[in-house]
Amino acid sequence: MEEINFEEAMKKLEQITAELEKGDLSLDEAVKKFEEGIKLSKECNKILEDSEKRINILINNDGNITEENFLPKEG
Repeated sequence: MEEINFEEAMKKLEQITAELEKGDLSLDEAVKKFEEGIKLSKECNKILEDSEKRINILINNDGNITEENFLPKEG
């Protein structure tokens, strides 16, 4: 799959969802759209995970601003 940004992938996912919900596709076309949607969903997940790793949080510590890597809360 060609490289796609998050917004483009989400827009394409919305289009695929609308096409599938409409119900006008043949079984073969619906399966192909579903497969494409799964690939796009995985790509969106990867983009979000990569972005999360790059986020830095500025924390005010006793009047000093420090930069720390973002660590998502577990739970």
